[in-house]
Amino acid sequence: MTDTVPSPDPELVGALRALSNPMRLQMLQWLREPERHFPMEAAIADPAEVGVCVSHIQAKAGLAQSTVSAYMAELQRAGLVRATRVGKWTHYKRDEQRIAHLVTELGQTL
Repeated sequence: MTDTVPSPDPELVGALRALSNPMRLQMLQWLREPERHFPMEAAIADPAEVGVCVSHIQAKAGLAQSTVSAYMAELQRAGLVRATRVGKWTHYKRDEQRIAHLVTELGQTL
């Protein structure tokens, strides 16, 4: 008799897929401490409250704006970051509750 193993949670798989790209993982790490990694004097909104402007992420990453936007959209779809518009600028902030939930779920799954 074989035991059937339940399929992994699709949300967990999506998060792991988003984190499988080294640059997306790096961006998420930078957002953990925005005051350490991004110029606070250039911020148009509070990075702790609203997040970091995509243009600042792009400048630090040294990638095209379209690439950074695509990477951040992937992290957002995975529930790892939240996006907030401030005027014409999109700001990204980590979703700490969601990340903690995924870490717990990963610990129970593996």
